[in-house]
Amino acid sequence: MNKKIGYGIFLLVLLAAPFGVYPIFLMKLLCFALFACAFNLLIGYTGLLSFGHAAFFGGAGYIAGHVLKEWGVPTEVGLLIGTAAGAGIGYVMGSLAIRRQGIYFTMITLALAQMIYFIALQMDFTGGENGLQGIPRGKFLGYFSLENDLALYYFVLGVTVLAFLLILRTIHSPFGQVLKAIKENEPRATSLGYDVNKYKLLAFVLSAALAGLAGSTKALVLGLSSLVDVHWAMSGMVILMTLVGGLGTVMGPIVGAVIVLMLENKLGDIGQWLAETTNIAWFTALGESVTIVTGVIFIICVLLMRRGVVGEFAHYAARWKK
Repeated sequence: MNKKIGYGIFLLVLLAAPFGVYPIFLMKLLCFALFACAFNLLIGYTGLLSFGHAAFFGGAGYIAGHVLKEWGVPTEVGLLIGTAAGAGIGYVMGSLAIRRQGIYFTMITLALAQMIYFIALQMDFTGGENGLQGIPRGKFLGYFSLENDLALYYFVLGVTVLAFLLILRTIHSPFGQVLKAIKENEPRATSLGYDVNKYKLLAFVLSAALAGLAGSTKALVLGLSSLVDVHWAMSGMVILMTLVGGLGTVMGPIVGAVIVLMLENKLGDIGQWLAETTNIAWFTALGESVTIVTGVIFIICVLLMRRGVVGEFAHYAARWKK
């Protein structure tokens, strides 16, 4: 019951947020939060570390952007096509990658994702280094215009909430329990009669589809899909978000996405404020040192907060109750 109340309060905050925070930034945050939740479904509940999720995120963004711009399909249809593209890429990559385990699985996903990157770099419809620009927002259900930032925000919020509910349902379903069993002890799950490779492939495809939905939504929000979205660094970013927030927790990836994006977008402003407050000039260089600061935070989380921000909070809350 307490969790339901917490989710309700969080939803109310999100409903009121665009009246105090720039809607475009909030929409970008929602897209990356969904991306991190999709990745967490694979690594946090199945135990598969993919270093190729940028292929689903960026590849779906290109496909959705192309059909919205060139084919003129309705907005919701474009997002569904992008999601299906993410699932399709995930099925091909997963079918090849799940044949191996551990670091070999991770490196196969990285190699295949880099192939997607070079395909995006060479193909004409992606725009190459310039990216696919001018993606229209269109109308929801052919009637409600999404050109207004506020209207688009609530559309993106609705998409994110529905995807989050799907992830919650998956985690707490019998299918999700099997995934947890595979993560904890794969040989034992096999001995119980479960087709482990089948379950891992289904989890991989579902995670890829949700990552594709996040990438398609981001392309719609920014009106752009670029090579940055399919680069291996994007896969590294979503891993960082998940680990900082809390691996295998429901809210951890969302918190991690907020922390990382806030650092990327607000660190320069924070440094300027600190410089003016303390009269220490070198604080102004923080805006140019986002990567260094993010790396330091990652190291701190790995060494001192192995469960992530949300995981540590839940752990100490449980101890306090006892």
